[in-house]
Order: sequence, then structure tokens, then C-alpha cells
Amino acid sequence: MEFTHFNEYGKAKMVSVGDKEDTKRVAIAKGTITMNPKTFQMIVDQTHKKGDVLSVAQVAGIMGAKKTSDLIPMCHPIFISGADIEFSTDEATSSIHITATTKTVGKTGIEMEALTAVSTAALTIYDMCKAVDKSMTIQNIRLVEKMGGKSGHFRREEE
Repeated sequence: MEFTHFNEYGKAKMVSVGDKEDTKRVAIAKGTITMNPKTFQMIVDQTHKKGDVLSVAQVAGIMGAKKTSDLIPMCHPIFISGADIEFSTDEATSSIHITATTKTVGKTGIEMEALTAVSTAALTIYDMCKAVDKSMTIQNIRLVEKMGGKSGHFRREEE
């Protein structure tokens, strides 16, 4: 296996996907944001003065997925046929687990869009809550599953 985003001179390039077949593609990414218990409770109880933090983060995550090719230089702009963000709360660790699922039918993968969705949702939570908790930690952003395309099905074993 070799890196594909470099030309014969070792310089960055966008790979050509023009000859690839359109296939149905799905990617699932996850990540976590951990905070102090007071901040966590404000989010869960929806008592933060800025409003419903998770609803805003959900929309931001979807918007992030749609802007991935504007942020990551070698990503192709692709048609996203679906994007969803889910949150699960963990009171024991004052954490919010974020799951993003992105879908397309096209010539190139949608993993970067799922990863960007998780990242953007987590950053939005941080942004909305930083006035009360600057110690929040965003961690473990990773691709957990991808389906479709030439490389086939991938599922992270520890999930």
C-alpha cells in the first residue's frame, strides 16, 4: 500500500477518481467530549444560557460534513445523500459520545465527512460551553466503520 496524494515529484496532488465506478458508501465515525460535572449537567438539563447545546452541535456537525472539501485540501467535493449525528451521555464520566453517519453514492469515500461531522459537533459543544468550562477534552475521534468502494467493508475491531 502506498500514499496516493503525492505526484511523481513528491508534491501534493488530488487523486483522480474519474475512472472509478459509482457505489453506495456509508461511513460512521465517533468521538467523545469530556467536561466537568456542572457543565455536563447544564447540557443534559438544557439550562445553559446559550440554549440547547446538543441541538446546535447536531446542526453544526451536519454543516461540517457538508463543508469537508473546503477544510481538507485533497478531499473531493462530493454529494452527501445523508448525514446524521447522535449523542449519548455518560454521567459517570461527564462525557458526551458523538456518532456521525454519512452516506453518498459516488466515486470516492465519505469517511472524511463523518470524521469532520464528529469534530465539528465536539468543537461546537466546546465553543458553547467554554465560558463555564475551559478544561473540556475532545478525544478519540476515529472512523469505526465504512462500507462501499474499492476497499470494501471496514469495521474497527474494538467497537
